[in-house]
Amino acid sequence: MNFLKKIAGKFIYGLAKVISIIFDGLIWIFTTIVDLIVGLGKILLTLIAMGGILVIFLLFSPLGIALLFNPITIITIFLFIVIPILGKKFISYLQYLKYITTEYLFDLSEYLIEGKTEYKSFDEFSRKYRNMEEERERKEREERQRREKEEWEERFRQWQEYQNFNRGYQGYYQNGNGQYRGATYQNPTTEFISKYEKSCELLGVSPETDIYQVKLAYRKKAKEYHPDLNKAPDATRRFQEINDAYEFLTEENIQRYKNIKKGAN
Repeated sequence: MNFLKKIAGKFIYGLAKVISIIFDGLIWIFTTIVDLIVGLGKILLTLIAMGGILVIFLLFSPLGIALLFNPITIITIFLFIVIPILGKKFISYLQYLKYITTEYLFDLSEYLIEGKTEYKSFDEFSRKYRNMEEERERKEREERQRREKEEWEERFRQWQEYQNFNRGYQGYYQNGNGQYRGATYQNPTTEFISKYEKSCELLGVSPETDIYQVKLAYRKKAKEYHPDLNKAPDATRRFQEINDAYEFLTEENIQRYKNIKKGAN
């Protein structure tokens, strides 16, 4: 009996390896197609932008209108819009299927070969994958927040350094712009306030908010506009805007905004 279990376990292990290779191939194929379509789309947009007014005239000419409403053109435009969006979702789904299927089979083969007392279910691997993805997204978000924080701190530091130089020795300052050590600096305060208040508006919170209200508002808005739940055409765009707003409204930026406003009064 144990011998048969080991044979079955080795067969399942080999099957898991084959399935893993098949999934890797499918993921590579679809990733290549999506990347190719996105690359071609960027090239076309660049060519259209370079054409400028000439392109506009061509589009409104009889030939341009005929080409624009040609079924092949419509299908091409549709593919350039749909494939990058749905393709990435499909690739993510393939990665999810690969993980839960192969990990389940590897665990089952180990159970049969080594005589483990139990093996995990599909649901357990599904939960584990989602937890891993949430952890990955959290780390990526924290890294983006860290980089953005450093960028703002550097801009404010350079501006303060320029102001100190301008007051203490010499320099040039006019309408919020200045030159120092051969470089031109602009007061980042106005841009920071604008981005901060726009982020608050997107999440539906007051500029005088705190980090806890921001987190609550983000959960509500993210659930409302998540592309998997909201089928509106602009759901993906709105969801990304909400994520960007949440990443910007860190505890440090909330305090910086309050300090700026306090100093202005």
